[in-house]
Amino acid sequence: MVDVVVVGAGHNGLVAACYLARAGRQVVVLEQLDRPGGGSRTEETIPGYRFDLHSVAHNIINMTDIPAELDLAGAGLVYQEMDPFSVAVHADGRRVRFYRSVEATVDSIAESSPEEARAYQAFVDQAVPVVGAILPAIRGDVSIKELPRRLAHLTRALRPGPLGAVRDVLGPYESLLARRLTSDLTRGPVAAFAAHAGMGPATPGGALYAFWQAAYHRFGQWHARGGAQGLTDALVRRAVSLGVEVRCAAGVARIEAPRGRVRAVVTEAGERLVCSAVVTAMDPKTAMLALLDPPLCGRAGADLAAARRGNVVQAVVHVAAAALPGYPGARPGDWNGLQSYVDRLDDLTDAWHQAQARRLPDCLPLYAFTTSALDDSLAPPGHHAIYVACPAAPAEVEGGWPAHREELVERCLATLEQRAPGFGAEVRGVAAYTPDVMASVHRWPGAHPMHLDLALDQLGPLRPTRALGDHRTPVAGLYLSGAGTNPAGGIAGTPGRAAARALLRDEARARGGRLGARR
Repeated sequence: MVDVVVVGAGHNGLVAACYLARAGRQVVVLEQLDRPGGGSRTEETIPGYRFDLHSVAHNIINMTDIPAELDLAGAGLVYQEMDPFSVAVHADGRRVRFYRSVEATVDSIAESSPEEARAYQAFVDQAVPVVGAILPAIRGDVSIKELPRRLAHLTRALRPGPLGAVRDVLGPYESLLARRLTSDLTRGPVAAFAAHAGMGPATPGGALYAFWQAAYHRFGQWHARGGAQGLTDALVRRAVSLGVEVRCAAGVARIEAPRGRVRAVVTEAGERLVCSAVVTAMDPKTAMLALLDPPLCGRAGADLAAARRGNVVQAVVHVAAAALPGYPGARPGDWNGLQSYVDRLDDLTDAWHQAQARRLPDCLPLYAFTTSALDDSLAPPGHHAIYVACPAAPAEVEGGWPAHREELVERCLATLEQRAPGFGAEVRGVAAYTPDVMASVHRWPGAHPMHLDLALDQLGPLRPTRALGDHRTPVAGLYLSGAGTNPAGGIAGTPGRAAARALLRDEARARGGRLGARR
């Protein structure tokens, strides 16, 4: 018998395992794939070149004290700052560099438009207190009881009066950016970053993701040396050093919970691990409605079944090249962070609607990461690994992805050639990482890396549902973690830490109750 089984060895599952083992629990982590990491994996998808499969830039985890608490640096994790964190590479030749420094960013915008520079400064000034108001929730420090107070803080932070605050918070970022910024010089690239959350420009409540631009200025964007795998490897090393057993190729068939209490986890190979508790670090709908035996039922089950994930996800093309994209007028550092090719906010809006309707967008919104400019471990000497992503790709596309894969690659390469003339001659290989492949490789339902949409009513203690928002479940000994749980998706680690803490608190209360009864 083991104390705790963690189902899933993505970064949240590994974080949970570390905190539990540090508290003296015997922990076994079961991962269905052949190696740990989930969305935080880096693979040699083209011989000699290593690419992140999903996560590239890490922001939220570096807003927390998780790396320090687990001494991940001591386990080999090295983070390199990506500054500028974004560069807008407009087709008309204009460039905007978004630095960690707001002042340097404003100066860059002023090179093309002093009016837009003033508007961006005012937008960031408004966004900074918004980020401060929601930061405790992002760090996983807000319970459902504290939610009204936090919403009041958010309303005060916006300062346009109650009605204006409601409009700004509950509205889409399409209208927010149209009001706050003066042109697509900055609207397009800010929207490209907001689209990271998987929320479209016209989606109500999406404005928070545009305000999050201020978080990049405050906390920066970070690349783990060796790719996202660098974070995974450090977490595995730390977990193993604490006595955790990590088993790969060990898919779970069911979680046995007769009479409302966890008893065991049964693997696909038929092994039965008797345990006191289980932490799932995977899609919560799959965990509670498919693996749990008996499955969650009643109102709690119905609410979870109704949790939403849309048809808009990411499609990625990996490009191996003998040189970086040669943008005209480029300056040193232009390849450090995200390079946005989104010229118009309206193009992103249109693409979202088309992807939701199961169509490949007419105008592909694209951005690129060239982390090999910072990290020479990702490509052969002098060569580069270029990650090109479309944040508005249909999970299910008319005709199926095999019929569109070559078209996606050709259009991505054509965009690179347009922004960096002559780049096509430097290409040495390509690999498409489309939603159908992501769904197959990661076993993500709907190819959704966040498991559930990051809608306003599915964030923080409302994620995945109000009843399950504190990581506890109606099943004694069963706890939820992962991108689909409180507070949100992305590379955060907070869902894993919060689930571990909930388990440990419940055990402490149970021991206290038994001691009180004996007295």
